[in-house]
This record gives sequence, structure tokens and C-alpha cells, in this order.
Amino acid sequence: MSKRDYYEILGVTKSSTADEIKKAYRKVAMQFHPDRNPGDKAAEDKFKEAAEAYEILSDQDKRAQYDRFGHAGMNGNRGFGGGGQGMNMDDIFSNFGDIFGDDIFGSFFGGGGRQKSGGRARGTRGSNLRIKLKMNYEEIAKGASKTVKVKKYTGCNACSGTGAKDKNAVQTCSTCSGSGQVRKVTNTFLGQMQTVGTCPTCNGEGSTITSKCTSCKGEGRVYADETVSIDIPAGVADGMQLSLGGKGNAGERGGANGDLIVVIEEEAHAELHRDNLNVIFDLHISFPDAVFGTQIEVPTIDGRAKIKIPPGTQSGKIFRLKGKGFPSINSYEKGDQLIHVNIWTPQELNADEKQLIEKLKDAKNFQPAPDKNEKSFFNKMKEMFGS
Repeated sequence: MSKRDYYEILGVTKSSTADEIKKAYRKVAMQFHPDRNPGDKAAEDKFKEAAEAYEILSDQDKRAQYDRFGHAGMNGNRGFGGGGQGMNMDDIFSNFGDIFGDDIFGSFFGGGGRQKSGGRARGTRGSNLRIKLKMNYEEIAKGASKTVKVKKYTGCNACSGTGAKDKNAVQTCSTCSGSGQVRKVTNTFLGQMQTVGTCPTCNGEGSTITSKCTSCKGEGRVYADETVSIDIPAGVADGMQLSLGGKGNAGERGGANGDLIVVIEEEAHAELHRDNLNVIFDLHISFPDAVFGTQIEVPTIDGRAKIKIPPGTQSGKIFRLKGKGFPSINSYEKGDQLIHVNIWTPQELNADEKQLIEKLKDAKNFQPAPDKNEKSFFNKMKEMFGS
């Protein structure tokens, strides 16, 4: 089943501002909030779907990537998983809980839905990481699996990410009595309004640490190397960004991990040049080969191919190898390889060569006589690239 458009899910457009997207997400999330639709699996799925859409559209980099490449540009490896169905509710409330809390809606929905997880936020979310990954033409054309070593914050094994020395070093927060929330009642002309906010003492965790873990100094994470496997789809382009959910820095004290943003760097090819989905090769042939015709091997993305140069080939002639270009990341379309013929003109001649050329100089068949029906180079290029 194909994934729905993120803008459609939130009821916004590509021109919508960040504030408009936030308001739209809040509206949809409130409509399908689990506390408002207890036991309704369809509503829960839509709640997750909206969170997935907001995760992308609220991030400037991810939104730009989605606008350019659609769902394929997300690489299927984002923080909440395919279709939002693998999403963890605690992660949603941890990442976007502020969308619901700190207003009158908190009195209806348990302070932003955190009631579902006992009212406790799971630490602080980790930050995103950005790395550059080089890809050659062959890897881009076929897709590739890469293994990279990333230096980042990872969960502390000594305390299992809690930040505490041991289980006895954690006590219930005295300010919020373990709920992670503080409630405030305000008298207004409409009557009493109850608001719910994050506990300032424990930052919504519901507990405080009396003795910190010696390995991570109470953060619940340590700085170390981690090996990450990355599946790159075929057809990526230079500057494209792929987001791997949960592969960034670990959060503090069990908070959700950030994302790993992979920026594609396209390595230059020794002989070929890329133009969108097409591959360009400049072929230089000798004057005799242009006159008599020949067979010649040319490089392609996946090896070499033989092409036939017919007799009388003119400089500027473009040959097309169908389907020898790059695949589209968004469709089944595939580019071609375009071979641009250049007839090599000698720059130095010896005496014998000069004499031969002089004899041909005034020969009838060596006088330029272009066919009026033959398209100009400019028109050929317009035809090739559809402009």
C-alpha cells in the first residue's frame, strides 16, 4: 500500500509556514489522540501517521528532502518506521509532547498524552548527526550497502541509560510525586482553567538521581564509536540527504535517539559526466574514422560497450544508448547515455601529411555541403533534453 502524502495527512500545502504546519498537526493529533479514542486502532494509526508527517515537515532539512524526492528520499529508515505503524507512543509524546501540553487541553488529555506512559518523559532527546558519504557512479546506479564508523553518544551500558549508580540511587520526585507534571488552576472570567506543565524539578521524568553513574556521570550515555549500516537506494544524487531514524546521538537518561543525516557526495568519473538521469560521454575520433566509419568501445556506468560509427559521421553527432543512464529514485524511469562525437583535428603535421591534405583541400567531396534537412546542434540538444 502506498504511503499518503505528508502534506495531505496534515491538511496543509507546500507553501505552508512552520507555524501553520504545527497548528495543523496539533489539530489532527487532538482529533485522533488515544485518550480521546480509547481502543480505536484506526484512530491510533492516524495519530501515528500524523506524527510521522510532522516529524518530517517540522524539520527544515527533512522537509526539503521530501519536497525534492518524496517518500523515496526518506529511504524508509526514519525515526518512526514505515507508515508510522512501528512508532512508539512514548517517543511521540517525548518528541512532540509540547504540542499538547501547557494549555487547557492538558486537562482533557492528561498533559499531552504522557498519561499513557505513567506521566513521565523519558529523558532528553538526542541531537541529530550529519555525515557525508561518497558514492561512485556504479554504486549510484545500482544502490549500495555501506558500513561506516560514527563517533557519537551511545547509551551507557553500565547504568542501562538511567544515569544512576544503581536502582537504589533513583527516588520519586517530591515536587510532582512521580507524575512528571505539575498542575495549575487559574481563575478566569470563564471560570477555573486547569493547565498542565512539565515538572521543573525532574524535567518531566518523575524521578531524581541521588547518586550518579560513574561511567557516564549521570547522563545515561557515553561518547564512543559505533558502526552503522546504511542501505543507499539506486538513483541518489549529489547533495541528497537520507535520514536514518534513531541512528544519531543517544538521548540523556533514556531519551529517544536523534537521527543520522547522510549527505550524498557524488565522486567524479574519469570519463563520464552526469546530467540528471543521463550520462554524457565525449567521444573523439580521427578524420579517417569519421570518413570510413568504424567500431569503437566506449565506457558506460557498468563496463564498456561497442558502438558503430557509420561512414560520413559529422562532428557534433549524438548517439544514444537507451537505458544506460541512472535510474530515477522516485519512479521506474531510467536515463540514457549520450555519446557526443568530436572529430579530432591534427594540430601538428609533418611534410608528407601536409602534402596529402593540400591535395584534398580543393577536392569536390571535401567542400562543406550540409544537408538542409539535418538538424543543427542547438536543435539536437533541445530535442535530447526536451527544452
